[in-house]
Parts: sequence; structure tokens; C-alpha cells
Amino acid sequence: MDASGKKAIVFGGTSGIGLAAAKQLAALGAEVIAVSRNPDKAGDLPAGISLKQCDVLDRDAMAQLFSDCAPFDILISAATGGSRAVGPFLTMDMDGYKGSFDKLWGYANVVRYGTEHMSEDGTIVLVSGAPARKTKPGQVAIGSVGGAVEAMVRAVAPEIAPRRLNVVSPGQIDTPMVALQGAERETLYAKMTAGHLIPRAGTADEVAQAIIFMVQNDFVTGTTIDVDGGWLLG
Repeated sequence: MDASGKKAIVFGGTSGIGLAAAKQLAALGAEVIAVSRNPDKAGDLPAGISLKQCDVLDRDAMAQLFSDCAPFDILISAATGGSRAVGPFLTMDMDGYKGSFDKLWGYANVVRYGTEHMSEDGTIVLVSGAPARKTKPGQVAIGSVGGAVEAMVRAVAPEIAPRRLNVVSPGQIDTPMVALQGAERETLYAKMTAGHLIPRAGTADEVAQAIIFMVQNDFVTGTTIDVDGGWLLG
């Protein structure tokens, strides 16, 4: 797919990986609609990107947004859906564990209500995470949700063909989700990535490059690309 002249919708498109993907698509000549629960946090955006507000868990609002924006060719979601539970499973707040799956429900809504408004050669890319296949201590909820996302992609891709559905799985990425700054931030990321083959945090742009590959390569569907610095092998 040549992104130039195509219309793209990017959920979670005002921060981190979603924002990086929106900017890269706009640079390729796509008309990009960045969607967020809080679009005011986006700041100044380059030409080619417009903003809309929507919660991926609000099915009625999602259906209306897709109808208003139709038709479109590219659909990306990096929206987290909300908070995520961390810590050992046997002491975990089970409501927190259940709430972590808001990411999955948000992605399900994106695919369910967005697909019918896409072009026949359209493409969808979701974002899971390395804990889906190698879960570190305290990441039971994150790993469970990521695994469910990847399973959904494999199950749904055959149903929506010839439209394509893929997922990118990032490792430890330096994004605004971590509030620490300066030396404290550097120390945290150094500790979390010390055992990786590439001992540093990745960037949102590096993950977005994999998303763009999924968009442009017409021979890829139902699969996962890892952008994890060697997380799975470390």
C-alpha cells in the first residue's frame, strides 16, 4: 500500500507510539485522524493530522466516529484502554486484573466497528507487547492481555480478508507513560533493559516504523512483528 492520499485513523494518536505512527503516516502523504480520550494533550501537530475525541470503550461513539470518517484505508490502535494491574497474581486486585482487559475490549471495538467502513484493500494494525510471550515478574495482567490481543488477530484476520490485520509487539519503550524525568528516568530504563540483547529502551519512532511496514506490505496478515531489543531472547 502506498500511504500517499490514503485516509488513516489512529487511536491513541496523541501520545507515544500512536503519535509517532500518526506523524510518520502524515509524512508519507496520508490524511491522518488522531483519536484520543484527551485530544488536548496532543500539542502542536504537523500538517495532515486532525484531532477527534472518542473513548474506545464507548461502542456507540465508536460506531458514530467510523461512520462520520468513512471511507478510510488505514486503521491503527495503540490506545491502552485504561490502567493496568501489576504485581504478583496471588496478591493481585482481581478488579484491577479484569480492568486491564479494557485494552482488549478497546481493540475489539476498533476492529468490529471499523472494518465495515474500510476500503477492500484496507489494513489494520494493533499493538500488543513482549510480555505476551515472555512475562517478567509482576506482568501477569499485561502478558495476559497482550496474549489475548495476538490470539484475536490470528482468529479475526481470516474473517475480514482481503483486508489485512496485524499486530506489533514492542518491548520496553521510552514513552510518556513513565512519568520520571532526568537521571531517575535513565536509571529506571537501564535497570529494566539490562538483560536485553540491546540494553536500552526503544523509541516510539522505532515501533512506529514496524507499524508502517505492516501498513505498506500487502503480503503480511494475521501475524506479529517484535520490536523488543531482544526481550524474548534475553
